[in-house]
Amino acid sequence: MPDPMIADRYQLLVWGGTNRDITKANNGTRKEDTAMPEAQIAVIGGTGFYGMEGLTDLEEVRPETPFGDPSDAIVTGTLEGRRVAFLARHGRGHRLGPSEINVRANIFALKTLGVRWILSVSAVGSLQEDIRPRDFVIPDQLYDHTRHRTTSFFGGGLVVHVGLGEPFCGPLRRLLVDGAESTGLTVHDGGTYLCMEGPQFSTKAESNVYRGWGFSVIGMTAAPEAKLAREAEICYAAIACSTDYDCWHEEHDSVTVDMIIENLHANVDHARQVIRHVVPAIPLDTTCRCHNALANAIVSDRDSVPAGTLEKLRPIVGRYFE
Repeated sequence: MPDPMIADRYQLLVWGGTNRDITKANNGTRKEDTAMPEAQIAVIGGTGFYGMEGLTDLEEVRPETPFGDPSDAIVTGTLEGRRVAFLARHGRGHRLGPSEINVRANIFALKTLGVRWILSVSAVGSLQEDIRPRDFVIPDQLYDHTRHRTTSFFGGGLVVHVGLGEPFCGPLRRLLVDGAESTGLTVHDGGTYLCMEGPQFSTKAESNVYRGWGFSVIGMTAAPEAKLAREAEICYAAIACSTDYDCWHEEHDSVTVDMIIENLHANVDHARQVIRHVVPAIPLDTTCRCHNALANAIVSDRDSVPAGTLEKLRPIVGRYFE
């Protein structure tokens, strides 16, 4: 990932004027609607990915959540014959830094729309020589190296311990790998995504430590997204799009803003292609084990959970208290 000097210019060039990306989201007509639309599939777009081209019959909704507002309005529409919800993780205009994203509100809002499958897209730096710029990684492991983020919906009298041995949904990962391969991209099946706090990028010492630990890519957003999706019983998988090598690499100092922007835009275009392949392949009528993640995870005695906590979390845990 670029050093701070590059990052300053990178923000000005890439993050300014991005409103057009979501408003051009293609041939649909935007409309405000008081009725909450439903979608079983969601796409969360990261840096540079502020709208889903090909999405038609658009509706923009702003679900209220007990955790505050999501990053932005959620745009729902039809893609490849399926209802899909799109959320810009950093908000339109890239207004939110990685530590400012209200991830609980984002995941909770998608849950209230009926989402059961999340395709996440994020820009990352490469920690390995064989993961080159513009390569895609579909990670199968996550290392949470963040320090200041809320990582659970639960508490307040309701104790829940979900399993995270496999933090990304296996079947959804497989679809992403197949989708990337079908578009002719270089894709790495598996790898560990290290999620750092940010917003600063790594020092060389840190970058080399991460490499020594065997990690594949470094980014700032997969945690706690993956954890909260599991708590919400939503299948979650990520497309990690390599923009450049992290600062450990000898070529890092020769990276220019233009190179990064070119790679970023190419990655976003390729990610959209992959998503269009994957959306119609998702088996909406099946149940994944992710969809029952809470079945054996609730530790608290059901009768002792405070009514207020239960009411707040009803969209997530309600079926276990009926």
